[in-house]
Amino acid sequence: MEALQRLYPIGIQTFSEIREKNYLYIDKTEYVYRMTHFAKYVFLSRPRRFGKSLLTSTLHSYFSGRKDLFQGLAMERLEKEWIEYPVLHFDMSMAKHVDKGRLERLLDFMLSDYERTFGLDTTAGDANLRLTRLIKCAYEKTGRQVVVLIDEYDAPLLDVVHEKENLGVLRNIMRNFYSPLKACDPYLKYVFLTGITKFSQLSIFSELNNIKNISMDEPYAAICGITEDEMLTQMKEDMERLAAKLNISPEEVLLKLKENYDGYHFTYPSPDIYNPFSLLNAFADGKFGSYWFGSGTPTYLIKMLEKFGVEPSEVGGKTAAVEDFDAPTETMSSITPLLYQSGYITIKGYDSELGLYTLDIPNKEVRVGLMRSLLPYYVSTPTEKTNTMVAYLSRDIRNDDMDSALRRLQTFLSTIPYCDNTRYEGHYQQMFYIIFSLLGSFVDVEVRTPRGRVDVVLRTKTTLYVMELKLDKTAGEAMEQINLKNYPERFALCGLPVVKVAINFDSERGTIGDWMIEK
Repeated sequence: MEALQRLYPIGIQTFSEIREKNYLYIDKTEYVYRMTHFAKYVFLSRPRRFGKSLLTSTLHSYFSGRKDLFQGLAMERLEKEWIEYPVLHFDMSMAKHVDKGRLERLLDFMLSDYERTFGLDTTAGDANLRLTRLIKCAYEKTGRQVVVLIDEYDAPLLDVVHEKENLGVLRNIMRNFYSPLKACDPYLKYVFLTGITKFSQLSIFSELNNIKNISMDEPYAAICGITEDEMLTQMKEDMERLAAKLNISPEEVLLKLKENYDGYHFTYPSPDIYNPFSLLNAFADGKFGSYWFGSGTPTYLIKMLEKFGVEPSEVGGKTAAVEDFDAPTETMSSITPLLYQSGYITIKGYDSELGLYTLDIPNKEVRVGLMRSLLPYYVSTPTEKTNTMVAYLSRDIRNDDMDSALRRLQTFLSTIPYCDNTRYEGHYQQMFYIIFSLLGSFVDVEVRTPRGRVDVVLRTKTTLYVMELKLDKTAGEAMEQINLKNYPERFALCGLPVVKVAINFDSERGTIGDWMIEK
């Protein structure tokens, strides 16, 4: 008899529901115990869809004394007392895309809900005074200190991070609302805030100078997301089921999952962390899809890339000191903090001597998804037309017909209208960069560009292509460059024949001029 189908908690962020309905739960309760016995005010930032809301909900169940929900989990052996505390849990994710009026009404709605629970009359008035009264009343009625949980504290601000005026208005409302967290200290047992970005003490927690930011603390590196160890132990059957469905070996499944969804590190050293949302979706669907991106490309990111003049090829491959990327979002002088905190780049290495971190795009899912959403800014043609072209292009390359692939690309590029911002040299290289990055779903692509020229390495089952792109020169010059760098030797270890592809781009005609292919 087939085992019952495993239930994956996709989109379910309530701990009690996951436990009561027997959904898959990766046990993070040891971190919860550690975190609640380590400091009184704690802040954690992680990218979206990384399990922050589930973590907050777990804290809610824990402080509500719900011992029954923790059976068989690490918490069961750690916690002996199970005291029920009054919990005030505010989910600010409802406050996305709001203006001043709507944000105030939302806070009013959340507060009046709790005021009714504790038998207080609902009064109009400043949110901070109402929160103060609520905390004191909960303390007096229950005789216990109060736990305050704030999920996605920065949601109201993220959308307006590029709008100076609006940001200031909404920030003041939030700062006011959060201010009792300091004043009510004697009545508070524990305060936990989570979000994507780190707004500075100055702007939101001007008083809350005792908040402990654990976002880069090594003991909490794996508090959100799924580590490879957790996957290999707690999700072993899932991997076997996926392998059987796709008719490949469990080892191959691991490689594919790793390539697509792994690669996050929020400190150094850190275990390899997989995007939990993508991982669970892949197991539930039985295929390797682009899930994290499918759940919404943030407009704020595209706007900020534009604002800081960042090219697609400049998103990854950075070296930075911690204060440059774990920096307050509203004072940032580059886009690095936003890219890092939003999960588009992550820590890939650390040089302790220099105190510098290497940051790069975590995995294939993020690279392909990001490029797909940037493409419309470079190629003004319907997206499905481009996607079809990319699919055919990849088929040519997989069939080892690079000549046809380049002819196809040449035709495609000569038929597309120019975007308005295209009359600068680097535009074509960026367009090339994006198109070749999109091949990543079909062939293995490694695209490196220290600005200016594009190095593309494509790998099929039978061949390794090394490509060099020149602008308004000749294919011959591009080929010289490949030979000069002695690329073939560098890739000799991969065991595949190396084919050199030299391409010259003609900016006058807006497409590929000539090319050379040498085996």
